Amino acid sequence: MKSIRDSVHGDLQLDEFELKLVDTPEIQRLRRIKQLGFTYLVYPGANHTRFEHSMGTMYLAGRMALNLDLDPDKKTLIRVCAALHDAGHGPFSHVSEGVLETSHEKLTTHLIKKSALGDILSERYNLKEVVDIISGQGPLGQIVSGDLDVDRMDYLLRDSYYTGVAYGIIDVERLINNMHLDGENLTLHRKGVQAAEAMLLARYFMYPSVYQHHTTRIVNAMFRRCLSHLFKGGVIQSPEIYRYDDADIVSAARNEKGYIRDIIHRLDNRQLFKRVYALKLNNLEDPMTVFSMDDARNRQSEVEIAEDLGVEEDYILIDPPEYPTFNESAPVSVYGSTKTLGEVSNLVVALEHARFNHADLSIYMPQEAASRVKGFPFRDYLNIPD
Repeated sequence: MKSIRDSVHGDLQLDEFELKLVDTPEIQRLRRIKQLGFTYLVYPGANHTRFEHSMGTMYLAGRMALNLDLDPDKKTLIRVCAALHDAGHGPFSHVSEGVLETSHEKLTTHLIKKSALGDILSERYNLKEVVDIISGQGPLGQIVSGDLDVDRMDYLLRDSYYTGVAYGIIDVERLINNMHLDGENLTLHRKGVQAAEAMLLARYFMYPSVYQHHTTRIVNAMFRRCLSHLFKGGVIQSPEIYRYDDADIVSAARNEKGYIRDIIHRLDNRQLFKRVYALKLNNLEDPMTVFSMDDARNRQSEVEIAEDLGVEEDYILIDPPEYPTFNESAPVSVYGSTKTLGEVSNLVVALEHARFNHADLSIYMPQEAASRVKGFPFRDYLNIPD
């Protein structure tokens, strides 16, 4: 057994097979990818990595397997699936995913099938079963990717710890100890409902405080536009993004000229764009219209705004918010019957409506040009119904 000391969970034990997988280049790359992307520019302590999160998720998956009384082979299977679930993440984690042609889940599947990970896994397991579990299929898949999964448990705890934001503290012990397998579902006992509600509340509060903090959104929008230019110029190949780490992308950007170099210089020195317009979603009759906005139309709006303000095109950024849904369908056993968490908890219904309280569509531009916007009718350029 090999022991890894984790800041959140303490000593984590890996057996020889698990260590063999973790020591592959595909998983070691995650040490060089920040879990929260550029959030360290807002919270200086947020320098933790995808690797740490993957190890923590593996640990919690093992705890869940023990509680469910799975046999040793199934326990190892769940643990390695948890350890590999983020293998396909691009540099700066979810930040880069906004401009990729595919998702990190699909890239993870590709890695498992085409890299050394697949060769090692094939020694003991069927690759399709591994992919299915990581994709959240079946009762075992719900442990890794479901409404109350160990992935979410770990990232809430870990992100809270490293940012210093206390909202992410959740009762993992009570959640895990009140889960059981019921046919084709991972089911929560009614005694664990309050712990599940607290987890949903933690997620709700972490979005405006950390994941969608207004400065984090500005940084992310700047980097995504920079990355899209790297793709367009052929400097980085989008389908190969899983081969790169954070330093690779930053180095490539620093070696470019023009817009790309200017944006990475601004990020390096925290010379960030400023928010010059914000439209609160809870002021709209149908907030969902913002989430379905067409990227091409947004781009056209940016061009039109830039032209009328006398600013270069890519220095106007329209940024729709990213907020989770709370239509939780996790099964809950209540006095012999099974209902969804949304059916037994009024809080779930409330959160589904309250998620728009902090959300807004924002427009950013460089601070040196912000003086031009006084009285500018930004709303007239947006394709949003009144």
